[in-house]
Amino acid sequence: RPVHKLKSICCREDTTGHICLNRPDRLNAFSGELVDALSAAIAEAATQETRLLVFTGAGKGFSGGFDLSDLDTMTDGDLLLRFVRAEQLLQQVYHAPFATLALVHGACYGAAADLVAACQWRVAAPGARFRMPGLRFGITLGTARLARLAGADAARSLLLRDAPFDTEEALQTGFISAVAAQEDWTDTIEQCHRDASALTANTYAAMLDRTRIDTREADMAALVQSVAVGSIKERVQAYLASVKAAKAAR
Repeated sequence: RPVHKLKSICCREDTTGHICLNRPDRLNAFSGELVDALSAAIAEAATQETRLLVFTGAGKGFSGGFDLSDLDTMTDGDLLLRFVRAEQLLQQVYHAPFATLALVHGACYGAAADLVAACQWRVAAPGARFRMPGLRFGITLGTARLARLAGADAARSLLLRDAPFDTEEALQTGFISAVAAQEDWTDTIEQCHRDASALTANTYAAMLDRTRIDTREADMAALVQSVAVGSIKERVQAYLASVKAAKAAR
């Protein structure tokens, strides 16, 4: 039944697909391998009779964002490719021809928060927390999609935040669409599937297409431009050093 076993798990129940970020020992961090596995799973779902694709995370949280454990061995070019592949993944989710649902618990940071923002339905368990620190080291990954989702003012407020925001604020700004305890997620999935199945698959896909603004080329160009200013590796290293220093000062 599982399609991708190594770093993500994808299985199906009728016309509902399930993708579980499955690196619990690394808080499901987005390694290059995980991003590729997710992209492949989404592409496969698009070739099947998928009406709803559900994203969850294994272990104690949804995801800690980018895996930078190998940063010392990476070049600026390696990092650029990593960010480009992440943007391609987010575009796949945002422009999918079927409904998408993110079910979030625990930490949801960085690129993982961008993944959630790209989904049609975004449901968080009480106690979930979110953070998007990319602008702290100068990259614009997901920024335009967030602004379209939450509005420009709310997006700026969330992006400028130097600390996580909780489910209450996420709900108030529209970053998430609902709060539901994990034990109620089965009901959430069933309701979303009913809503997604109210129209024929082609009509639903057409509705999604006509209710989303397609800025894929502009978003990618803005991302590449933001990464290419100076050394992205040095900027990320400086950011991580500042985070470490702030923790030590507490």
